Amino acid sequence: MNRSALPPPDPANAALPALAVFSGETEFWWLKGLKPGFRHCFLVLEIDGVWVVFDPLSHQTRLGLFPAGDAATLAAGYEASGCTAVRCLARPAPPKRAPLLPHTCVEAVKRVLGLHARGVLTPWQLYKKLKQDFFP
Repeated sequence: MNRSALPPPDPANAALPALAVFSGETEFWWLKGLKPGFRHCFLVLEIDGVWVVFDPLSHQTRLGLFPAGDAATLAAGYEASGCTAVRCLARPAPPKRAPLLPHTCVEAVKRVLGLHARGVLTPWQLYKKLKQDFFP
């Protein structure tokens, strides 16, 4: 990628408010062995007054936009639909290559969050890591 084509980093946007959302829904039998309620994960990030949904699925990555509101209200909405939502921050990643791991929803979410954690492989492990030390 041509780095000169990228806009310069904006210190005001160094960390973005986000919700990591965990779901137990899956259509794939091989994910049924994962912890119930933690078989898939995706992110919702607040960028310039808009919530951006980043949902990395097995067959595609879905993106969506809707007007930003209160993060607590958004989290409550996801939780009312049976998901678990964790408030966190998408931060700049360490200036080194991320671990080489299979492309999963967890790995995609970790990359957006700037989290290099080799031992975090499942949605449940990601949830525990975020609850442990990734709150804003």
